[in-house]
Amino acid sequence: MNYCEKFRVKSGDKVNLAKIDPGFTAEHKGRKSAETAVQKINLKLRDLQFLLYAEGKRSLLICLQAMDAAGKDGTINHVLGVMNPQGTSVHGFKVPSAEEAAHDFLWRIHQHAPAHGQVAIFNRSHYEDVLVARVHNLVSKEVWSKRYEAINSFEKNLVANKTHIIKIFLHIDEEEQLRRFKQRLDDPSRHWKISESDYSERELWPEYTKAYNEALSKTSTHNAPWYVIPSNHKWFRNLAVSKIVAETMESMGMEFPQPSVDIGAIRKKYHQAEEESLNNLAR
Repeated sequence: MNYCEKFRVKSGDKVNLAKIDPGFTAEHKGRKSAETAVQKINLKLRDLQFLLYAEGKRSLLICLQAMDAAGKDGTINHVLGVMNPQGTSVHGFKVPSAEEAAHDFLWRIHQHAPAHGQVAIFNRSHYEDVLVARVHNLVSKEVWSKRYEAINSFEKNLVANKTHIIKIFLHIDEEEQLRRFKQRLDDPSRHWKISESDYSERELWPEYTKAYNEALSKTSTHNAPWYVIPSNHKWFRNLAVSKIVAETMESMGMEFPQPSVDIGAIRKKYHQAEEESLNNLAR
């Protein structure tokens, strides 16, 4: 199965999350087969990221969005954590600082876009400004409704600078979210991840769903697509995300750069020196 094709929101599609099964697991019936597949894909991801870093001609931006407890942190840890930290960065976008709020909503985002040779992962992103800002009426409809066009233009500019963009929505249902909240309450090591606002935000689930439906529909473009990943099963979420990232990177046509020195001359010079040293040691 081509996971990019399966889960991609095609440009112009009208998304209805209520019709997408968050418990879907494709051909996998359980955790074991999926985790075995992830291990193999992760080896490939490590090599692809090394190639991206070595080539230094393009970059990759991965945006993660989701309802609370859908697994953004887990996705980063279990799937994207195999990449070399020298060539990757992770940035989480929370409530804007005073300085950030004094600029346009994309100002703080652009500063963290990946340089050539780099992979950047956004844990939440510029989409908060058409999600949280909309649901909580932080700005008027006249303001947030114009941001879709601004986002598309911003991403088009990144693509023009050879940044490949993958936008992933981790899709869970309300029952799964409540189960995960309970796990956090029952596990002392997870208490820091739970807050009263997590429960109050649940009351706004219909509003968030409506906001996501519109954001996914209006901003999934050919060069900056959205992927809706069924995420009720963490093991399948990890598999789907890793496959989509690997498939995307494989399609980028990356190549190792040509050497900037005469490899033959260096090999000849130092190989001869090594032979002379070995001969001297043997006497």
